[in-house]
Amino acid sequence: MKVNYLIVGAGLTGLTFANLLAQNENNKILIIEKRHHIGGNAYDSYNANHILIHNYGPHIFHTNNQTVWDYLSQFTEWCDYQHRVLSFVDGQFIPMPITLETINQLYNTNFSQFEMVDFIESQKESVVPIKSSEDVALNNAGRDIYEKFFMNYTTKQWGVVPSELDPAVISRIPFRFNRDTRYFTDRYQGIPKAGYTKMCEQMIDRPNIKVMLNTDYKEVRDAIDYDKMIYTGPIDYFYDHQFGKLKYRSVRFEMEDHDCESFQKSAVVNYPNDYDFTRITEYKKITGQQGRKTTIMKEFPCDGEEPFYPFPTKEWQELYLLYKAKADAEKNVIFAGRLAEYRYYNMDAVVDQAMRFFEMRFL
Repeated sequence: MKVNYLIVGAGLTGLTFANLLAQNENNKILIIEKRHHIGGNAYDSYNANHILIHNYGPHIFHTNNQTVWDYLSQFTEWCDYQHRVLSFVDGQFIPMPITLETINQLYNTNFSQFEMVDFIESQKESVVPIKSSEDVALNNAGRDIYEKFFMNYTTKQWGVVPSELDPAVISRIPFRFNRDTRYFTDRYQGIPKAGYTKMCEQMIDRPNIKVMLNTDYKEVRDAIDYDKMIYTGPIDYFYDHQFGKLKYRSVRFEMEDHDCESFQKSAVVNYPNDYDFTRITEYKKITGQQGRKTTIMKEFPCDGEEPFYPFPTKEWQELYLLYKAKADAEKNVIFAGRLAEYRYYNMDAVVDQAMRFFEMRFL
């Protein structure tokens, strides 16, 4: 098979590259994806109750980048959605991130904005030098807020206590000194009206794009003649783990159906201190669907084969740099995206990055 571009991975990075390259009708593009679907972790599907679920956890699109918003709007209409999250702390469902409403509800106070500033300052502990994520939290927020909201959640998320994690993991704890309880404050926010999968299908609905699912690219690459490869998979896998396997944190998902119209007060509820899971998502509250039944998803962070979160510590970053040095020397391979760059990206960032790469390398 002869193609101009072989794209490994059908997540948003690979699909954006494919769409942009396909605008030149002379380009032949092949996408190879090991999963049974396109869309990467943004993949969504309807379950037995006809509820649209996000199979890999909640994905809320938000950005301040109008170029990215306008680009994706070619492929979907948007449902207006303002994401709100509650955290179950001290027997209460308290808004997150930390706002004036959070502090007043947690401590049964009636602080003004200025009084909240004074209160947070009074809670902080001076830690010098800062060596860990725990130090960052204590220095920025104080022990009580750290222990109620962050200590156990971070431990569940990474499987390591914050005192053993690099400061970058909790690089800062943001506070909003107002009553805005939205999780995101970006200018553009929404959910694709027909779902992420439909949006992704529209991105590659071109005759010069072919897709091969359920396929490891290494099984077929010798049979494909290509001019350039765009690789969005794990960078260590590309090099057969030559320097060792990079560490990722994975997530196990448990779905539950319930015979009720509403299970919880908000789309997402965090459980920093209770249970083994970190959060519960109720998808009807994201999609706006109606019905007598509802579906929830519990998330259990774990060490597993499915790579979700690059492990953000110095040790693993140094190992990644060994692979990056080899990748930088490649002549006809572009490494792009979360797994290929061993870096966590929001959805808008991977689309923006692919668009920038395209402008630099192909225009």
